Amino acid sequence: MDAELRITNCRMVTPHGVVHGGVVVARGRIVAMAAGDGLPPARETIDGEGRYLLPGLVDGHVHFREPGLTDKEDFETGSRAAVRGGVTTVLDMPNTLPPVETGEILRDKAALLARRSLVDYGLISVITDRNLDRIDELAEAGAIAYKIFMGPTTGDLPSPDDGQIAEALAAIARTGLPIGVHAENHQIVAAATGRLKAAGRTDALAHAEARPSLAEAESIQRMIFFAKMTGARLHIFHMSCKEGVELVRRAKADGLPVTSETCPHYLTLTAADMARIGPASKINPPLRGPEDVEALWQGLRDGSVDFVATDHAPHRLEEKTRPVIWENASGGSSVQFFLPLMLEHVARGRLSFGDLVRWTSEAPARLYRLHPRKGAIAVGSDADLVLVDTERRATVRAADMESKVKLTPFDGIPCRGWPVLTLVRGRVMMSDGKVVGAPGHGEFLRPA
Repeated sequence: MDAELRITNCRMVTPHGVVHGGVVVARGRIVAMAAGDGLPPARETIDGEGRYLLPGLVDGHVHFREPGLTDKEDFETGSRAAVRGGVTTVLDMPNTLPPVETGEILRDKAALLARRSLVDYGLISVITDRNLDRIDELAEAGAIAYKIFMGPTTGDLPSPDDGQIAEALAAIARTGLPIGVHAENHQIVAAATGRLKAAGRTDALAHAEARPSLAEAESIQRMIFFAKMTGARLHIFHMSCKEGVELVRRAKADGLPVTSETCPHYLTLTAADMARIGPASKINPPLRGPEDVEALWQGLRDGSVDFVATDHAPHRLEEKTRPVIWENASGGSSVQFFLPLMLEHVARGRLSFGDLVRWTSEAPARLYRLHPRKGAIAVGSDADLVLVDTERRATVRAADMESKVKLTPFDGIPCRGWPVLTLVRGRVMMSDGKVVGAPGHGEFLRPA
């Protein structure tokens, strides 16, 4: 075997548990694994020094803003942040310019990003009131999923009405691809926002009050019913509230094909933090209360919440630092700190390393039909790997970000455990905190 790389002396987090040993990589894939020292030779050897070796994270929800919004982020800067943080696969959202609503636009975007990305990437397409006849076309072009924005978002993409949603879900069900939703009832949000503005509220917490859990839960419930009637595989993006967890739990118990994700900010911060953090914490849906945080953690443990994704969504600094909360854009940057934040929760006893891999790598890879190529340390899987130093303690610093805009709601949070080596298909892309890979290595991923 002409192997390029051997990583030894690691605590590998595999589907069968944590095993001390290593892996051998050839042509971008794992070709051998062994406990202890029984690995075949390779041209280069990396000593893992007893650290944890994880499958690279699969971030199922990023906004890298290319094309058309590259003043906020682009795929090079976004994917640099990803590999710096141990993320090796990203799924990019469709609200770019132009939005990903035709097969031609999707193919053009995929070709553009092939020159720009350091990580592998899949593309999610949007469903609006103007492309309902493009569903099969988008699947043929390689869309990994579809998305409906039920509330206002960057790009102001129009949500289909309920009749159009029902028809779209029936057509999407025939493709076998998931349909994800940004679940917020626009009318409920508009009414609450109008009331708060009329009362003269301009503080950060007003944003959370303007988008109550009622708006999110109503949309989740409505979409679950549509999924039940059409057979579509429904996914709830960035779920934030306890009512949503209960609705998804009930749907799963009824045997419906419904999945959900939450985000590091909903597991780490609460609405009470918004006064301290300010507009950097303005995110849709908003930060919630401690009871919602606990419900999300319980949902992860019992399977009601399937995985964690970042919803990395940067904006220009001037769009996020205005004194009146309504005038600030919604979204935060987090992909670089995804793994350190989750490792801090491991250190706090919130989850095990097995949970970490399942919730940040295996489960999203399974949903989007990328597993076992992605999301596992196994023979035949891509050598997407991240080595973690659990002894390293450091603080999240916005100034250290690879993203274009040095702003994150997590600034100042100490984390115990940081990635020190990231490989994407066998190539070292980050070493000792420094990005060493180049754009153009990333590959476009189609669902298997």
